[in-house]
Amino acid sequence: MSYAGTSPTDVSGTTIVITGATSGIGRATATALAAAGARIVLAVRNTDKGRAVAATLPRPADGAGQHRVQALNLADLSSVGRFATQMQDSGEVVDTLINNAGVSSSRLTHTADGFEVQVGTNHLGHFALTTLLLPIITTRVVTLASQAERASRLDLDDLQWQRRPYNAARAYADSKLANLLFTAELDRRLGAEGSAVRALAAHPGLVTTAIYDDPHRTRRGVWDRLLPVFGQDAEHGALPVLLATTGDLPGDTFTGPRHLAHMRGGAQVIGRSARAKNPELARALWQASEQLTGVATEQPTTDEGGPTGGLQAER
Repeated sequence: MSYAGTSPTDVSGTTIVITGATSGIGRATATALAAAGARIVLAVRNTDKGRAVAATLPRPADGAGQHRVQALNLADLSSVGRFATQMQDSGEVVDTLINNAGVSSSRLTHTADGFEVQVGTNHLGHFALTTLLLPIITTRVVTLASQAERASRLDLDDLQWQRRPYNAARAYADSKLANLLFTAELDRRLGAEGSAVRALAAHPGLVTTAIYDDPHRTRRGVWDRLLPVFGQDAEHGALPVLLATTGDLPGDTFTGPRHLAHMRGGAQVIGRSARAKNPELARALWQASEQLTGVATEQPTTDEGGPTGGLQAER
C-alpha cells in the first residue's frame, strides 16, 4: 500500500464508521482498516449483508470491542436521524467517519424526502449524517468525491431538476462537486472553531463496482466503454480513501490515484476544479443543504458568549 511519502496514522483501537460498507470500495476500506486494528461500524441499508461482511473482517485490536452493523439509508433522512441518535445514545466516540456510500442513476428518481436521488444520497444524506454526528467525532471526516466534479454545472436554485431537462451524468457530477464543496466548508468551520477534527475528500479513480450496475440504462456511456479496459479493483480504489483516513495530511486535502490522469494505481494528493475551490459557492451550498435537510449547525456559546469549541447540529 502506497501513502505517497506521508506517515500513516495508527488506527489501532479506534472506531471508524463507514457508510455503504457491504461491497466495493467500502468493504475494501473496512477490511484494510480492520486489519490495521480498527473497530468498524458498518452503516448499511442491508443489515444481513452487513453482518455477513462483519464476520469476515479481521478482529479489532484488544479493547476496541467488536465490529458492529447498524441500519442506515442515506436516501431517507428519518433513517439518518435514527442512526445518529442511536450512535449518540450508545455513548460511543467515533474517531473517523468515512462517507463512502454512493449511487448513480440514469433516470430521474427521488429519495424518500423528494430529493433527486444522486445529490440526495451522495451529498444531502451524508451532509445530514455528518452534521448530526459531529459532537462525537474526534479525528476525521473523509468523504468520497470524484474527478467527475469537473463536469458539474451546479445549480443551487434547481438541485432537484424541477425546471431543467434531467441530465443523469450532470446530476452525478453535481453530487461529486457537492462532496468537495461540503468538505471544504466543513473543514473551514471546524478550523474556525479550533476543532482538532479534519475534513478530507478522496477520489477512488475508475473502479469496477456495483455503482455502475443500473438496469434502467438503455445506452452505453463513456464509462461503460472505459470500465472494462481501465477499471481497477476495489482494493486499489480504496487506496486514496486509506490515504485520506490515515495519512499525515492537512484538512481539505483531496486524494486520488497516481496514474492515468488520476484514474488508477496508488494514492497521492490531487487537485480539483476552480468551482470546487470557490468558498462562496461552498457556503451557499451549506446553507441550501441546511434548508433542505432541516439539519442546521450553529456555533455554541459559553455563558460569557464565547465559543465552546464544537459545531452542534439541530433538527
